[in-house]
Amino acid sequence: MKVLLATQKPFAAQAVEGITGILTEAGHEVVKLEKYPDQADLVKGVADIDALIIRSDKVTAEVIAAAPRLKIVVRAGAGYDNVDLAAARAKGIVVMNTPGQNSNAVAELALGMMVFMARTQFTPATGSELLGKRLGVQAYGHVGRLVGEKAKALGMSVSALDPFLSDEQILAGGATPVHSVEELYAAADYLSIHIPALPSTIGSIGYDLITRMPKGATLINTARKEVIDEEGLMKALEDRPDLKYVTDVMPDNYAALQEKFGLRVFATPKKMGAQTAEANINAGLAAARQIADFFATGNTRFQVNK
Repeated sequence: MKVLLATQKPFAAQAVEGITGILTEAGHEVVKLEKYPDQADLVKGVADIDALIIRSDKVTAEVIAAAPRLKIVVRAGAGYDNVDLAAARAKGIVVMNTPGQNSNAVAELALGMMVFMARTQFTPATGSELLGKRLGVQAYGHVGRLVGEKAKALGMSVSALDPFLSDEQILAGGATPVHSVEELYAAADYLSIHIPALPSTIGSIGYDLITRMPKGATLINTARKEVIDEEGLMKALEDRPDLKYVTDVMPDNYAALQEKFGLRVFATPKKMGAQTAEANINAGLAAARQIADFFATGNTRFQVNK
């Protein structure tokens, strides 16, 4: 089978070497499309491939239509909203992610962002400590649980909301369960967001929720830009000069936020959560193994478009 490694933001050389080794040993041919300048290059590149490994690359309906032999797409990472799942399903194409492979990198970034904002972005101004502060975690999956564990090691108390987990599961993960998003925000000095961008979550975090947060609170978003109601965020920061916002997914209105709120807001220049050598390698190798296993045994364990 022919496997295309399509990455506008390429994997580390060690990851590419490992991916190639795993797939070649399994009897597959690996071709690369790295740093391609235009989406049209991806559309052209999928014409004769059987499998596709991507990172944040967009697998649209147009890409899928241009790939008559394509049987599987693996997104090297947890999020998969950059793949048109319905179009893939209609063509019988399996779409997988690699859950957990980037989790530690994202969790460490979330904690780093908390420290960064607590210390006023490392300016000479007097900051504050995380010890004794309350952390709320919205979605207690791979990343959320790691954020909670690391926060507890710093002396924070941790509460979590996850509609897919029981109270017992959240407690076993070291957090106190809460049962509404309003309750979670109202009791969080720091609130770390880990929800996916779904029709039910897009724009769901806005003025009403943000302004429920206690005095001096900080909202941390290492999930998706789309879950924030940006107009609501702007108004909340205007009405509550004690609140802060830090994100790994730059808002569309970031320039205006920076101009109005200065050190109370910060966004990374590009999404940095998975940008560690370790996460890069882990996710890439997992994607290669999943493709090899799929063709060898039909294993679809991590399929997300069933």
